[in-house]
Amino acid sequence: MEDGTFKSLGYCGDTGPDDDVLQWDQRADCEVRQILDRIADKWSLLVIALLDRQSLRFTELRRAIDGVSQRMLTRTLRHLERDGLVSRTVHPTVPPRVDYELTPMGATLHSTIRALVVWTEEHQNAIAAARAAYDRREAAERAAAAHQAAERERVARAAAPPRRVS
Repeated sequence: MEDGTFKSLGYCGDTGPDDDVLQWDQRADCEVRQILDRIADKWSLLVIALLDRQSLRFTELRRAIDGVSQRMLTRTLRHLERDGLVSRTVHPTVPPRVDYELTPMGATLHSTIRALVVWTEEHQNAIAAARAAYDRREAAERAAAAHQAAERERVARAAAPPRRVS
């Protein structure tokens, strides 16, 4: 188990007006971390965004979400249904038709996700610039470290006594 990980999955503690917001994942009987992990993964965010004000069939969701496997989409939908964010309707047809839609609670989450998308769109250029600057700094640091290592090796070889050949 990782350092700082609690044995109980939902361990978070009591909440109150004096609780430090930075300690939210350490309050007992609180599943905030588990819920955030579930709703903030990339597949859940995409499913919730796609189901805004419409119901979609499984195949429609799968076609709309690039890169998701059938297994991962099935798991994501089951988790969202279990959490009360998505409802599943099975129609008695052959082959069976299954529709998914946001529940009223899931619809409230959509506005939060929309705000996150808007923020991302507004800041994507700044984030790209920050990433590029970081990558340049990292490359320069790696090059400097390699140069220093080569210099140390050269000094060590120059200082070492010559080997005798017998």
